[in-house]
Amino acid sequence: MEPKYYKQTKPFRVPTMDNKLIEEHFGLASTRTSAFSVAHMIAPPNWSEPHQKPAFDEITIVIRGRKQIEVDGEVIELAAGETLLVKAGARVKYSNPFNEETEYWSLCVPAFDINTVNREGE
Repeated sequence: MEPKYYKQTKPFRVPTMDNKLIEEHFGLASTRTSAFSVAHMIAPPNWSEPHQKPAFDEITIVIRGRKQIEVDGEVIELAAGETLLVKAGARVKYSNPFNEETEYWSLCVPAFDINTVNREGE
């Protein structure tokens, strides 16, 4: 019989080249969960990634600092305690143009997949 719960004690640390901490607690890389993914992240000051058009919804929950998210050309700033849902197919760019770290959680439905994030220039 399959267990009714899974306690995550060792999230998968995603290797990065930009000094961003990504710890996937549930998802394709950590638990082979495809329905959703949950990751804890810390973005360093002045961090950004390319525009993308993911094939999944993404919820961002800011814990500390601020995060800038551009959605279809509109720039949105999130502060600690604020959340944002970006729907699949939107052209989005995540960044931290500020001089402080940003700590946040990300929930993707279905799970984040490098093959469906559709980053521009990759």
